[in-house]
Amino acid sequence: MKKTSLILLVLFSIITFGQGMKFEENKTFKDLLAIAKKENKLLFLDAYTTWCGPCKLMAKNVFPQASVGEFYNANFINSKIDMEKGEGIDIAKKYNVRAYPTYLFINGDGELIHRVSSYYPPEDFINVGKDAIDPSKQMGALKKKFEAGEKDPEFLKSFIKVYAYTDPTLTSKVAKTYFDGKKADPLTQEDLSYLFSLTKDSNSPLYPEFISRKDELLKLMPEENYNRTVYNFKLNAIFNTSFDQITKVLDEKKFITEAKKIMSEEKAKSLLLKAKMKIAASAKDTAAYQKYALEYYKDGASSEFTSDELNSVSWNFFENVTNKIALEKAILWAKQSVKLNEGYANTDTVANLYFKTGDKVNAKTWATKAIELAKKEGEDYAETQAILDQLK
Repeated sequence: MKKTSLILLVLFSIITFGQGMKFEENKTFKDLLAIAKKENKLLFLDAYTTWCGPCKLMAKNVFPQASVGEFYNANFINSKIDMEKGEGIDIAKKYNVRAYPTYLFINGDGELIHRVSSYYPPEDFINVGKDAIDPSKQMGALKKKFEAGEKDPEFLKSFIKVYAYTDPTLTSKVAKTYFDGKKADPLTQEDLSYLFSLTKDSNSPLYPEFISRKDELLKLMPEENYNRTVYNFKLNAIFNTSFDQITKVLDEKKFITEAKKIMSEEKAKSLLLKAKMKIAASAKDTAAYQKYALEYYKDGASSEFTSDELNSVSWNFFENVTNKIALEKAILWAKQSVKLNEGYANTDTVANLYFKTGDKVNAKTWATKAIELAKKEGEDYAETQAILDQLK
């Protein structure tokens, strides 16, 4: 009996030791902070969504690793919260979580101490945790070092990764310092990711990089794409200088004045409609969105509209609009989207719209076609199949 007990004890110890990260379950965010404070540890929060691919890979390949569990279980109170459900919605707003996965390291008082985003292999993920508990590498320390004049490229890259979503304005300033320091060096893939993700409009501190490095960028992207990117930065600047982020009010006169600097008055008025659509969508004002969209996309076959944007507005109508005439207009947009670039997503949109309007014959035709495309593209078509099943 003693031998048996000893063997079982050893096996149990091995199994316990070999576990990955232990996550606190069925606890509120307030409870998690209280535990962190009581144990004098940081709360590690995996801010995820159900649709995020890298989030799923972390949960499958990294969190279960024994080495990861050994480090994180010893140093943090571990938790994971869906940012699109329950408390997660407010947590995402509070800590400005906009990329997934994002990992937040928070003290017991709710103060954000460190953060990073992205998929990490096990060893790198452990290093992320080490940085979070190292006072010299936490967010506050990074900011002080930059303000003191630190310009080491590796330090600046670390700063960008940590602060990108916490303080975009400061991050752009840091990124400018980084790019100023490598004027003579070619851009790496990592540099490009910083440049494209941190440049918001033509007023951005990083925008001059797109102009001064045009020849280099043209080696990496077609000139048409480059020109469209630069033009879109100018469009974004028009909106950003005319829209008050606090009051959520658009200065239409200023918008038109700025837009007319780079386009005709007719196009400026059309762009204003699109801006109003954007604001209405953000405010979840379905009636206003529908009104502006019907006017903006009245000529759905215009060469100015891309397949993706037509599919997007069509799907928005499917989800939020009940007026049959408006839904029939959305069907035309969705079919134009398919004409421009046929795929499972936009073909499925047509099927759903026909189903919603009660046109069972066309709904069945398009659902069947969408499923065929889904099989070719390797897409999950369960929801489309559900429509087809209802039509049999």
